[in-house]
Amino acid sequence: MDDGTAGTVPHDDATTTGAPPASETDAPLLQLRNVSKHFGAVRALVNVDFTVPSGQVTALAGDNGAGKSVLIKTVSGIHGADGGQILWEGRPVNIRTPKDAAGLGIETVYQDLALCDNLDIVQNMFLGRENRRFGFLLNEEEMETAARETLTSLSVTTVRSIRQPVLSLSGGQRQAVAVARAVMWNSKLVIMDEPTAALGVAQTRMVLDLVRRLADRGLAVIIISHNMNDVFEVADRIAVLRLGRMVTEGPATDYDPAIVVDYMTTGRTDRTPQAASAPGGATAGADGRGG
Repeated sequence: MDDGTAGTVPHDDATTTGAPPASETDAPLLQLRNVSKHFGAVRALVNVDFTVPSGQVTALAGDNGAGKSVLIKTVSGIHGADGGQILWEGRPVNIRTPKDAAGLGIETVYQDLALCDNLDIVQNMFLGRENRRFGFLLNEEEMETAARETLTSLSVTTVRSIRQPVLSLSGGQRQAVAVARAVMWNSKLVIMDEPTAALGVAQTRMVLDLVRRLADRGLAVIIISHNMNDVFEVADRIAVLRLGRMVTEGPATDYDPAIVVDYMTTGRTDRTPQAASAPGGATAGADGRGG
């Protein structure tokens, strides 16, 4: 892994730099300031500013190749930023690995979910973080209890048994397991990459409700989606990347789907919002292409 930026004290490997600002308690959970990332001659991120408050859903939109995946992988410790600064709870910090990010409370649910079909729900939720007794015996009872309580707290009630193989779950249920795994470890920020891709109407509704419940619990959520209806269904804030640059970000009420698509394709707009967009109320509009 490359060396990157972002983190705070909870994990020993994530280093905090500088003294905390006086207004730290009022600071957003995550801030990117002039963050850049390049791969050879390709400038994937260019002086990106990005703000993610706690208790809100921030939608990250952009066309294919806009830099969305690079941005979330930089925050998640997979890529190292080549310039700029990332602040966590108001403190400038460094994240070098995904383990560092997890230690800070940053969990990412990628589009492929990274679930093992041959394992059951409990085994997937604790994969790589198994609870052990005496250092070598799996504490099955405690893991089952924690898995059941986490799913219940997220109002995930459609699974038949927490011991059923993930292979037997629907797309929406698999997404719910991946999210439950993410929030079980004292998470503060959950990043979700295309969470409703290839889901049916009922499963999409289940996942969007789950996203709102995360924010209602006080977690920060970043959601990447090319579906504008889904974005305006759940987002409190919207940010748009274009060709590696952040062209706009702000409250969802400042946008409508057509405006977002304008920013995605041209980097500007002459439109004004046609209707107030608020989480929980779908706004009719267009789809943008994500990537």
